[in-house]
Amino acid sequence: ETDWVRVTSTDGFAFMVRRKVANASGTMRSMLDTQSNFSEAVSRTCPVYQRGIIVEKMLEYMCFRAHYENVGSKEEIPVHEFTERIPPEIVLELLLAADYQESKLHSTSTACRFTGYRFCQCK
Repeated sequence: ETDWVRVTSTDGFAFMVRRKVANASGTMRSMLDTQSNFSEAVSRTCPVYQRGIIVEKMLEYMCFRAHYENVGSKEEIPVHEFTERIPPEIVLELLLAADYQESKLHSTSTACRFTGYRFCQCK
């Protein structure tokens, strides 16, 4: 799957990500399902009703996760490298956005054992 998807924010920002990355979100996966007949599947555009900074960080995490999802158990995943780029003032808003996007974006536990952030799915 090498096709790209546009993800838009409420304040007019647009981000291009690979479909594989967008499919990490259950909500986006449903929007993009060609059998669903949703307009998003035809236009390959997913509107996310959040500010641009929230959408950007959410997509950044989705890309980070996609990059490291097949890493061997011995290789270190630089979780702190990602979490250091999240301004503390947007953490709650980001958690709510991740919760809405469902499934693979947030951990099933209440907090990540490394960062304390719920949306970081560390294993």
